[in-house]
Amino acid sequence: MHQTNYLRVCTERRNVHALASGEVPPAGAHLITPWLGFTHHGIYVGSGKVVHYGALMYDIIRKPVEEVTLDGFAEGRPVYVVEHTEVCFDAAEVIRRARSRLGEKRYRLFTNNCEHFVEWCMHDMARSFQAETALAYPRLMGERIEQVLLGFLRRLLQWRPAARLRAEARVKPAREDEGAGHR
Repeated sequence: MHQTNYLRVCTERRNVHALASGEVPPAGAHLITPWLGFTHHGIYVGSGKVVHYGALMYDIIRKPVEEVTLDGFAEGRPVYVVEHTEVCFDAAEVIRRARSRLGEKRYRLFTNNCEHFVEWCMHDMARSFQAETALAYPRLMGERIEQVLLGFLRRLLQWRPAARLRAEARVKPAREDEGAGHR
């Protein structure tokens, strides 16, 4: 069963619920569906249609912003509705904004993807929480590696004096025994 990873970036300002079978999302709703380990985003524009950024295929074919059926958007995957508690525009304006970009073909994974598109339609700010997380990952991994290495070095430095003292303690009695036998 597919689940959305978008729940990890949601806050108290966003709630996500699965679209029940036969349920029709409200006009202007932010829809998501799991896709290749990420979450694909679109705007429900009514009459069973969704406007979304087509996507990127093999980093060669950039599909445009397009209006498709809800089934075409989902491609057999479950659909979730993201409810925003902070809304900048009413549903009609969100739909107008989404449709104003139909045919646009400037998809960029980290700077202009389907989530950037939906966030711009709803909040007038192009933003992708998934891209921000992906771009932060190398920094977070570097920090984690640094913590592990520093911890290892601390343990190594703490171990060496103790090991030296233990080694000296073992050598000292042996020397005393040697000296006693030669007298």
